Amino acid sequence: MNEGKTRAEQQWLLLVHQLPTKPAYLRVKIWRRLRGIGAVAVKSTVYALPASAETQEDFEWLLKEIAEGGGEAMVCEARLVDGLTDAEVRAMFDAARDEDYEEITKEARALTAELDAANGQKDRAEPRSQVRRMRKRFTDISAIDFFDATGRLSAGSLLAALENRLAEENVMTEERSPPQGATTLKGRTWVTRSGVYVDRIACAWLIRRFIDPSATIRFAPGKGYEPKEGELRFDMFEGEFTHEGDRCSFEVLLSRAGLDDPALRTIAEIVHDIDLKDAKFGREETPGIAHLITGIATANADDEARIAQGAPVFDNLYQYFRSKRG
Repeated sequence: MNEGKTRAEQQWLLLVHQLPTKPAYLRVKIWRRLRGIGAVAVKSTVYALPASAETQEDFEWLLKEIAEGGGEAMVCEARLVDGLTDAEVRAMFDAARDEDYEEITKEARALTAELDAANGQKDRAEPRSQVRRMRKRFTDISAIDFFDATGRLSAGSLLAALENRLAEENVMTEERSPPQGATTLKGRTWVTRSGVYVDRIACAWLIRRFIDPSATIRFAPGKGYEPKEGELRFDMFEGEFTHEGDRCSFEVLLSRAGLDDPALRTIAEIVHDIDLKDAKFGREETPGIAHLITGIATANADDEARIAQGAPVFDNLYQYFRSKRG
């Protein structure tokens, strides 16, 4: 994504092309090339990329291939005025990348289950080879993940957990990252990705309710952010508090802050299932909370507004689960 543009000023590159009916393999070749550079179809023969020097070069090489194959094509820079919105096109890119990440996530979970079942008896040469292939695929997908799709965190954390395990660093997460205690986390600036949803809203609530009521929370791009002194990142790739293995950021933050509260652990189960969509805990309250959070996100584009309106949801949940244990 061109960092010099605001979301309202997003510029796109469009490749408009027409291919000959023969040879048939040309269509497959061009489709694979379009997929490889991360382009999405906004019409049957019109593909889009966010405008940048790199994406323009990608399209120019592809235009040359199309012309050499007997087809016709042109590349133009565009600003969407009517019809599709910038947000809708960005969502198309995110959906395509989430689909790619989901393939890695499924493969990583399957391999993890296989290693669990083997209980250390399985030869590790083949699993290491599998993980190397997954890592390369993950790197390739990340390179065309222009808008930081949500699936990146889950796929990346599962992959990192497998790499650690196969490197025989198989120690519990709690041993690698001992509880820091809520008091040691006060007076910090917390940074997370913009466009907050359930995991980040819940983390912000936890920080301000149980860790530091006066905490400053800032919002930043999901990729390429360089933390400043005194900042802690949550639910961000390579952040201090983010997905670890199959745990969402809220679960990690809760554990690392040393907040041993049954009501908070129950909320963590709900946040986990909404965020990771794996139905691990299957609590009956989860679908209703998911609808509430979706409604808040739909009605509010501003991140602080989402957090402000999400906080009472989690306040009420907390009181409800506290009372159930009374």
